[in-house]
Parts: sequence; structure tokens; C-alpha cells
Amino acid sequence: MTAPPDRPRRGVSLYSFQEEYFLRTMSVEDCVAAAAAMGATGIEIIPEQSIPGYPVVTDEFAERWHGWMAAYGTTPVATNAFLDTRLHPDRWLTLDEQVASVRRDIDIAVRLGAGIVKATINFSPEVMAAAAPYAEDRGVRLLLEVHAPFHFSHPWILEHLEVMHRAGPHVLGLMPDMGVHVRRFPRVVSERALRDGADPALVDYIVRTYDDHGDTHALMDIVNYRGGGPVEFGLARQATHYIWTEPKDMLEHLPFIGHVQAKFYEMTDEGYEYSIPYDEIVPVLAGGGFTGYLSSEYEGNRHIQDAHPVDSVEQVRRQQEMLARLLGE
Repeated sequence: MTAPPDRPRRGVSLYSFQEEYFLRTMSVEDCVAAAAAMGATGIEIIPEQSIPGYPVVTDEFAERWHGWMAAYGTTPVATNAFLDTRLHPDRWLTLDEQVASVRRDIDIAVRLGAGIVKATINFSPEVMAAAAPYAEDRGVRLLLEVHAPFHFSHPWILEHLEVMHRAGPHVLGLMPDMGVHVRRFPRVVSERALRDGADPALVDYIVRTYDDHGDTHALMDIVNYRGGGPVEFGLARQATHYIWTEPKDMLEHLPFIGHVQAKFYEMTDEGYEYSIPYDEIVPVLAGGGFTGYLSSEYEGNRHIQDAHPVDSVEQVRRQQEMLARLLGE
């Protein structure tokens, strides 16, 4: 048996390569191979996106998947679950139906060899509590994604924490998305708005308001009063979906944090993330004893694809180099 790691490990969510996967320039195997070539051994997959025939996992796919893991020296770490509460247009899924959906996603994770299932923010505390015994029986941790604009002190997250403390961190926990630590407004987003015809003065006002930790919820009114149009309104609304919280806020909850979504929008030529201060985040996690995976999640593609070809592999490579440097590898 190998000794447990003494620091965070590096992984990649295959979601990062969504541009190339959608355009069919990269296959699922290509994505795994690219991650492995960067030294990112933990693989996170979105079954709904990457498994042909989802929610069925065929024997053929399972065999290929495990073959890739062996061939590239990678480890299946986490799967993502989306709870489609409006599967039926005329009604919400009942609690029993929601739990059955979660159980199916847990079974998929087990089939792929992953010990973690990411629960999206629309999972209710009641669903998490009801699914916990099945997750425990199957040896899977069900982790709620803490995604901006939610944060650790948000009432919805506090409700979940009560359930998690009752069930125990070995079965229920948290998966913080580093989009909760956006210090500066993502440049790729504001530059896209300018290319789409936004008023530069309003764009500057929105960016400065966010960067100065101003009242972003007042921006839509101000944009309206200053004659903004749909593009400016969209940018102002986007500003309310980014948040800045102190990385040290994670420390209180570290026993429940089993995986980290290392969200990023733009890795610069200088080797740092433009908006998110990973040089502050990584030391907090490492110093607190977190030994799970930092899983690259690139989301800048949609903001630059109008201007030039997207190179998700290069962006993820840059982030992985940054993470390796910050981890002292």
C-alpha cells in the first residue's frame, strides 16, 4: 500500500476540453492522454457529456475507460451528476424520483472506479440525506459543489452543512469551485462584451465596480439609467455571479472538502490566472492538510471563440504548470 499524499494532488476535469470535444478534434481518450501528459493524474468526467448512450454505461465503454486509466497512469477520481428536476415539463420530480436519479449516478461512478460524485447546487438537503445511505453502501462520497454566487455562509449551504454533519464527511461533503475566489473581473469576459459592441465607458464602470468590491447588484439599474443595451445588461448581470471570498474561509470546512474544482478563465503568458489568486488559494489548502485533487476546470473558451481558435490544452497545461509550481513539485 502506498503512503497517503501529504499535499494536494493535480487532476483535470474533462469538461476543460469541451471546445475540442464538441468539435470532434479530441476524443475522450485524447482528453485523458492530454491530462496525463501534464502530470495531472486525477481524472474527473461528466458522464452526461462524455459517455455515449448515457445513462447507460456499456461494457464496451467501461472496458475502454479502465484501459485508458491503466495505459496513461491516471486515476478516476470524480464524476458529475446533474439532477434534472424538470425532466417532466408539467411537474417537478418527486423526492423518490430524485433519489433514484442520484442512485443511478452513484452506480455510474462505481462502474468507472470513481469514489466521488459531484452534486450540483440544485440538490436539496433532503435529497442528499436520503441518498447518503446508498452512497455509503457503495463506498462513494457525495459532494455538493459550492459554486458562485453561493458561498460557505449562504443559507442554502448552511442547510446542507447540517445534513453533512449528521451523515459524516466520509459520505457527504463539499466540493468548492474556485470561482468563489474571483478577485478581479475576468478580462476575457469584459473584452468579449467590447467586441460585441458594449459601451466602453459602461464596461469600465462594471469592471471597476466589481474589482473595487462595490455593489454589483445595483449595476443593472445604473446601466439602465445610463442607456445601456442588452450587451451591457448581460455584463452587469454577469458581475453578480462572480464573488470574492477569502480562501481561508475553506479552513473551517476542510474535513468535509473532498475535491476542489480549480476553475479558471484565463492563464496569462506569465503563468498566472488573471482573476483568481491561486498563489493564495493553494497554500491555504496545502497548509490545512487537504490531500484531495485540484481539478482544472477551464471555462474561458466560450468568451474567446468569436475572436480566435480556442486552445484548451494549452490553457490547462499552463494552469497545471502553475499548480505544480505552487505545490513545490
